Amino acid sequence: MLPDFHFYAIAIPAVLLVGFSKGGMGEALSLMGVPLLSLAVSPVQAAALLLPILIAMDLVALWTWRQHGDMKTLKILLPGALVGIAIGWATAAYVPREALRLIIGAITVLFVLRYVYNLWRARQGIVIPAKPQRPVQATFFGGLAGYGSFVAHAGGPPFQIYTLPLKLPPREYTGTIVRFFAILNAVKLIPYFALGQLDLSNLTTSLTLFPLAILATMAGAWVVRRMQPQVFYPFMYTMAFLAGSKLVYDGIVALAAGS
Repeated sequence: MLPDFHFYAIAIPAVLLVGFSKGGMGEALSLMGVPLLSLAVSPVQAAALLLPILIAMDLVALWTWRQHGDMKTLKILLPGALVGIAIGWATAAYVPREALRLIIGAITVLFVLRYVYNLWRARQGIVIPAKPQRPVQATFFGGLAGYGSFVAHAGGPPFQIYTLPLKLPPREYTGTIVRFFAILNAVKLIPYFALGQLDLSNLTTSLTLFPLAILATMAGAWVVRRMQPQVFYPFMYTMAFLAGSKLVYDGIVALAAGS
């Protein structure tokens, strides 16, 4: 039996926001998906409902950005991310998600504040060059992205912390993040099934939202394709700041409620 009008009144805006994010408009929008959907169903069910929708969005985004992406960045981040998912699966029942959200959020906010400081330095004539690939940092932030994606749907900010300083061309950056999370979401299907978070009822409900998810993803990609680098990167850092702030807020509220 499909959910009622109240569910769809909440689910439709949630899917639109996540779809715009999948199209390339920043993880801050995506982070609103589960909290919004949690107004209609439990947080666990919200995450389970969104995963098949995310994968449908990934397929659209992969096709849209098929000619773009930095394979070197992808290859250096993925091993740590897969380990992060495995650790998340093994510790899903023991790790407080609120604390993880708070930590990831705080790191992300500090990262964006550092970017603002570097902008101020640039205006003083100090040139901030693009960072090179850094295997140790890539393994750490890739692992944090995989872990955060599995246990708290918060993998975007760690990915951004590593990749934004590389100063990739906007389309290559977007193609890279699309491929990265498409792979992670596909891998996450296995432990989600094993943990019993996906069933026929949830999959049927998710299926009804697929058309909207596809249109929202295409709309997000349409906007990003038309952004110049001088607009794209300030926008991405702003999205990262909003995502980090949202994670900090969620973590504080949840920890306070549990105390």
